[in-house]
Amino acid sequence: MTLTRRALALTSIASAALLVACGGGGSSSSGGGTQFERAGDRAVGSADAPVTLIEYASTSCPHCADFHDEVYPTIESRYIDTGQVRFVFREMLTGQPQLAQAGFMLARCAPEDRYFDVIGLLMDQQQAIFQAAGSPTGARGEFWNIAQTVGMTRDQFNACISDAELRQAVGDAHNQAIEDGIDGTPRFIINGHVLDADRTGGQLVYYWNDAPLMIDGETVPATVDEETFVRILDHFVAESGGAAAPADSPEE
Repeated sequence: MTLTRRALALTSIASAALLVACGGGGSSSSGGGTQFERAGDRAVGSADAPVTLIEYASTSCPHCADFHDEVYPTIESRYIDTGQVRFVFREMLTGQPQLAQAGFMLARCAPEDRYFDVIGLLMDQQQAIFQAAGSPTGARGEFWNIAQTVGMTRDQFNACISDAELRQAVGDAHNQAIEDGIDGTPRFIINGHVLDADRTGGQLVYYWNDAPLMIDGETVPATVDEETFVRILDHFVAESGGAAAPADSPEE
């Protein structure tokens, strides 16, 4: 079953599934990444990690912001920081494309090791940016506030936001994602195969490598939440020969 048909199946479900909710529309890895990366990718985590998780996302996609707020922190602490997962981020212009484009330009202008810091701030401040964009003064002030956190001067910020070549580069990244067959965000690829979704037995479940994803003999409901992603990543880490990720310590 094709990627497009599975993607269309998602549009009728509740927003908890999140996979195409925003619709179509760090460091840079340069030779030190995994086999699943390409030039220009931004990634964190060990290049020797047994699992490579690629996320296509937009800073103006509300469900991408939900993922980075509710799920990514656990992925970071449980898998990335322990060397089990290499996380790769690819840019798309879904949601409100002009705001996403400005956000990605800002992230690219930051020092290379602060790219993911800016992405995190853009996700955290997404609603404030949306609100500012609807005001007479626009969202520029919100972007400037974020720029200052990574040490940009006003002149550097102005040059960044008006850089036509940089704007084109972000647009090219979006076009590449479309060529990759990605039609919405957030969308994930695990070890080279899309984590897709389709209905099986009346239930929307995850597919991977053109077959239902089976964990402990069961299909996996197609939801993007912390519990589901821990289950999925534990499975792929184990299947790839990695060590089991440590469970979070209970709160005292």
